[in-house]
Amino acid sequence: MDTTPESYLDLFPLEAIVYLTPDSENVLEDIDPDKVYVLGGLVDESIHKQLTLRRAREQCLQTARLPIREYMVKAPNSRNYHSETLAINQVFDVLSTYYETRSWPAALRAGVSSGKGYVLPDTAEQ
Repeated sequence: MDTTPESYLDLFPLEAIVYLTPDSENVLEDIDPDKVYVLGGLVDESIHKQLTLRRAREQCLQTARLPIREYMVKAPNSRNYHSETLAINQVFDVLSTYYETRSWPAALRAGVSSGKGYVLPDTAEQ
C-alpha cells in the first residue's frame, strides 16, 4: 500500500476508480486488479447519510457496496439495530480477506462485527 497527499482523481483515470460506499446500488461481486478502490470514510454514519455516494457521483465515479445483504442476514437484537456502514479498517479487512480467499462469507465474517446487526446465515441462530 502506498500513501500520498495527492488526490486519487489526479493519480488514476476516472474509469479505473471504484468508490466504495454502503449507499451504492451496485454490488461488488469481485475485486478487479485493474481497478482502484476508494474507501469512503466518515466519522458519524447518522449525520452524513449518502454523503459518500453523493461525492462519488459528483466526481463521476463508479460506485459499489460490499455484498452484505447478499451473504448476511439481520440478526435479532434488543436494539433492532442493523447497519451496513463499516469503519475503514473493517472494509479493508473484508477486502483483504476476500482477495486472499475469494470467499465473501469468509471475508464478511472477518470484517463485519456482530455489533452491526448482521451475521452469516449459519450463525443466525447462535
